[in-house]
Amino acid sequence: MAALQSREVRAMNSRVRIAGFSIGSAIVIGVLGFLFPGSALGRLVGTIDGSYVSAALRYTVPIGFAALGGIFAEKSGVINIGLEGLLIISAFIGIAVADTMAGSAGATQTTLWLGFFAAVLASTLFALLFAIVCIEFKADQIIAGLAVWLIALGLAPFGSKIIWGRVNSPSVGTLNNWQIPLLADIPVVGPILFDANPVVYMLLAAVPLTWFVLNETAFGRWVKASGENPMALDTVGVDVRRVRYASVLLSGVLAGIGGAGLSLGQAGLFNGSGTTMVDGRGWIGITAFLFGNYNPLGAFGASFLFASLDALQIRLQQVGFQLPNELIGIIPYVTVIVVLAFVGRTRIPDAAGEHYESGEE
Repeated sequence: MAALQSREVRAMNSRVRIAGFSIGSAIVIGVLGFLFPGSALGRLVGTIDGSYVSAALRYTVPIGFAALGGIFAEKSGVINIGLEGLLIISAFIGIAVADTMAGSAGATQTTLWLGFFAAVLASTLFALLFAIVCIEFKADQIIAGLAVWLIALGLAPFGSKIIWGRVNSPSVGTLNNWQIPLLADIPVVGPILFDANPVVYMLLAAVPLTWFVLNETAFGRWVKASGENPMALDTVGVDVRRVRYASVLLSGVLAGIGGAGLSLGQAGLFNGSGTTMVDGRGWIGITAFLFGNYNPLGAFGASFLFASLDALQIRLQQVGFQLPNELIGIIPYVTVIVVLAFVGRTRIPDAAGEHYESGEE
């Protein structure tokens, strides 16, 4: 027990040091940019404004929702590394349904929202299939998760070729921003928080709601017990299988919102080239909740950090930093590797990845 607590303390200290280093570096860069406004660094700092923060929040949506979904699944004892696949399939289905329903008249906000809900449903059905394979048939959860990713990675571009004749869809438009009167006029904060895409509001609501469900409700306690000591949960009369099913389905719902938010809330199209438009965001979501030690607030903070770096590499290209675009583009992914290397050990739930049958001794 003492050794376990010592490891958790070291992991927490590592996270605090990384957070402190990140904040300190940002302050130093900001000061240098202010002192030397004519330099490339000064031009970069000058571009980091409310629109940059708004962009970072939009980029956080798929990563953050994937992270929240991963927390529910893994807390219950089911390791869902198929989050990348759930983002891909929901991003594709959202655009496909919206474009098909729109027809020649063009997509409207109604058809876009219908596509959004269809995307969430598709992701949930994929998560249900994953849950059945893992819970009913006791398949290896890592392999099953990889299968979900690989199926989605092949199915979405294939579906695109059938529907549009190519892996990239036409543009269908995006969901309109929701502007809150009066509050949107507040300087700096208003345009960021009160004139945003609806999926951004959903994420900002989902983070505290997830924290509340996991920490203040009976269901949250069941989820934690299912991942830590399923036998004890079974002993008090709670069906472990149902808890795990519900948790995996929640991961599908949340990942579906993230994927639909990426295609319908940001891009307005589906890009199936290469690793698709999702481009590793599901994997980064897994890193985010591990970095946050399964805390929704910490997972959101890590997701926002990675998304901010994604927005930063775009700004670096805009201000003409004398670096190859390919080198600038890998900044977020290098940061993921650094975080994994220095964050320290994250304690996963004791029964994560283990199958449980009621009545087992």
